[in-house]
Amino acid sequence: MTRVVILGCGYVGCELARQLQPDHEVVGVRRSEAGLRTVEDTGATAVKADVTEAETLAAVPDADWVVFAASSGGRDADAARETYVDGLRTTIDHFCGREAAPDRIVYTSSTGVYGDRDGDWVDEGTPIDPETERGQVLMEAEQIARQRPIDDTDGTVARFAGLYGPDRYRLDRYLDGPVTEGHLNMVHRDDAAGAVRFLLDGDHARRDVVNVVDDEPVSKWDFADWLARQCDEPAPAKQTIAERLDDPDLSDAARNWIGADKRVSNTKLRELGYDFEYSTYRAGYRDAIETQCG
Repeated sequence: MTRVVILGCGYVGCELARQLQPDHEVVGVRRSEAGLRTVEDTGATAVKADVTEAETLAAVPDADWVVFAASSGGRDADAARETYVDGLRTTIDHFCGREAAPDRIVYTSSTGVYGDRDGDWVDEGTPIDPETERGQVLMEAEQIARQRPIDDTDGTVARFAGLYGPDRYRLDRYLDGPVTEGHLNMVHRDDAAGAVRFLLDGDHARRDVVNVVDDEPVSKWDFADWLARQCDEPAPAKQTIAERLDDPDLSDAARNWIGADKRVSNTKLRELGYDFEYSTYRAGYRDAIETQCG
């Protein structure tokens, strides 16, 4: 039976653990006791370790597949570098240095690596030239994931769009307004996990990059108006990006995120054969709307 180690077995990782079982043996790695209990609830084996502390990885058993889904725990570039660059490099060196090295390593990146494209479409062939420090960290981590594994270990980059799902629907953000212009690129948690499972089980995208995003990037204004109609609420107030950026209290990270407008294509994932559980936001938000809006 294939053993899968999920490093940073959190929001997506725990769903991946559920989807991989019982066909695979799954080990979920977390730093905290609370996190370990969450892993145990999925039925996976829970192991305490920290990707930023190399010596703790010795507690993690050998794996056929390693999924690096660790979070930086913060939005600043220094925290991101410690986890996504230094932690990923440490993880790859550690597991590839074992006598029983993994066959594959999947790094869960972000479509944020594309930065601002003025609302244009991007795909895996779009050149990456980050203008922010955080974007540079994401790009460097992707390069490590694809190029650092040695011998018979292959790296894959799965670029997640904005995650939503149970406990992360955030309906009030769009119902209350004001809503800033731009586009939403989203993927339901179950499909984020499902796509990684698909790439591993189907032996797809070795040494490659795949965008994990649903079929329909949507204007934030259109999404908010649709949501308001579904909930029988008035359309929320709107504001342009320029108006939002006039706020002097915005952090640099927030400014970069607000100004990064693009539409991300999932053509590659679709052509590989992945079948979405929630192909658009309309399907993905249905349960939340019925629960919150009646």
